[in-house]
Amino acid sequence: MKEKLKRCLDEWRCLLRETPALLLCVFVTSVFAMNLLANKNMSLPVSWFALDCGTLLSWIAFLCMDILTKHFGPRAATFLSVFSLGMHFLFCGVLFLASIIPGVWSMAADAAYSEMINTALDQTFGGTWYVLLGSGFAFLLSAIVNNFSNSTVLRLFKNKDSLSAFLTAGYVSTALGQFVDNLVFSLAVSHVFFGWSFLQCVMSALGCMLFEMLCQGLFAGAGYRTCQKWRQAGVGKEYFALLEKHKAEKKA
Repeated sequence: MKEKLKRCLDEWRCLLRETPALLLCVFVTSVFAMNLLANKNMSLPVSWFALDCGTLLSWIAFLCMDILTKHFGPRAATFLSVFSLGMHFLFCGVLFLASIIPGVWSMAADAAYSEMINTALDQTFGGTWYVLLGSGFAFLLSAIVNNFSNSTVLRLFKNKDSLSAFLTAGYVSTALGQFVDNLVFSLAVSHVFFGWSFLQCVMSALGCMLFEMLCQGLFAGAGYRTCQKWRQAGVGKEYFALLEKHKAEKKA
């Protein structure tokens, strides 16, 4: 068990070194921002449909996971998803500390009802425990569903490096992952604490899923080109070599 844990830690450290910094930065930022924006519901003209503002950015996180799954595999992509979620909670902790430090936010400094505005901003950026836990749990489940369903679909293609394979896997995994993410969050948080009906929760999950698939269609080409460039540049060579070394050690 000790040796297995050591191998895993070595692999994760190597993966973090080998993952391109730009994509990892975008991934972590999108996870943090989409969960922060989940605090705000959109005002819509129909009562049976509801959305939160986290939808505006969540597609970026799912596109990042598709790229990571395609290049490094679902296990590595899931680890990086957990890492991003951990960074999200770390940032939320910093914001919580900022919210309890005495002081005035700039938006409330010269405004009428400044105390009310300042309190509202502190509560928003300080985070609400059920929103943070609900969004974190929903994202973790959706990341597992997205990454492993993406890998499963890719295996169905003879040419796993083709554009059609990347697009199909991305559409299927995004549809499943986004539906799970938004349905779990809606039922656990919006239904219980914000008073959404069950119909609103289901329609929100479906609506977010369709929006994410639309964004997937618009930006999947950029994701595919990123995968191609990584493959041509030999991104992750050290990580893949370490995996092969550990496989050989297990067989020995």
